[in-house]
Amino acid sequence: MPQLQFHQVSKSYGDVVALDNVSFEAKDGELLVLVGPSGCGKSTTLRLIAGLEEFEAGSICIDGKEINHLPPKDRDIAMVFQNYALYPHMSVRQNLGFGLKMKKTPPSEIKQRVEQTAEALGIQDLLDRKPGQLSGGQKQRVAVGRAMIRKPAVFLFDEPLSNLDAKLRVTLRDELASLHQRLNATILYVTHDQVEAMTLGDRIAVMKDGEIQQIGTPQEIYHKPSNVFVSGFIGNPAMNLLKPDVLNINSEADQIGIRPEHLTVTNATSSPITATIQSIQNTGSDCFLTASRGDQRLIVRTSSTANASIDDEIGLQWDAHNLHFFDTTGQRICNV
Repeated sequence: MPQLQFHQVSKSYGDVVALDNVSFEAKDGELLVLVGPSGCGKSTTLRLIAGLEEFEAGSICIDGKEINHLPPKDRDIAMVFQNYALYPHMSVRQNLGFGLKMKKTPPSEIKQRVEQTAEALGIQDLLDRKPGQLSGGQKQRVAVGRAMIRKPAVFLFDEPLSNLDAKLRVTLRDELASLHQRLNATILYVTHDQVEAMTLGDRIAVMKDGEIQQIGTPQEIYHKPSNVFVSGFIGNPAMNLLKPDVLNINSEADQIGIRPEHLTVTNATSSPITATIQSIQNTGSDCFLTASRGDQRLIVRTSSTANASIDDEIGLQWDAHNLHFFDTTGQRICNV
């Protein structure tokens, strides 16, 4: 039985539809990531599960038990907010143990669990500090620890790394992945960062305009996007979307997609098509060429541009197995 079931849930704010008949399941011990642009409904989904807002239709179940009408404290979930939501007047020790204290857990057990949690997160030396004395990364560890110490059925993470600098985000992302493996906890994780989604998630649900566009493993989402939106949102740079005649391909598809790394630069005189280099972006290990062919542009990912210059004409080749076909509505065509 799935640990979390979100079934045909709809939520509106006046005339604005935040969620439109959304359904998904999170398996026991799974880290499921909800990813999408701002306003797509992902944070609303967490707030409905947490009981912070009500919804018009559908049901939410944890361990097979419907929780729609339960107050937040009875839902057996723990939520980690974007802004940490620590009590500023309490020490780290008190912040970690506060939820247990409210449940009238014996002081000796609180002390033991606080120390165990602090050790697991590497914050033993911070227990007597106040939040105002902590860095952003330290505050985030405390916020995770406060959720972790309760041992809930489901963890909810609402963009927990978005306030941190890029380097620290990478470090804490790795720590969260390691923590999930140790806890084997069921986690629903919201982010707008597709790199976070791809590196953390066992599965990913891509959202847009209050609907789930596709749900699957990171590999499935990346290599078999269900529609044009997913193909463009997942992947950096995004998938090239071209008219079939740009690649000299005879197809009934309205658009053909190919990722930048699946285009190969070759000699212009012996290639299926040619394009003109418009810009060169060298990132060290990779180089991205933006090239034009007619009125369409495409991006090529390559490892070396030693001999490439702006306005050079280059040849391009590709593997037919790495082409993606989309119809006039933007949906993937599977049998082309």
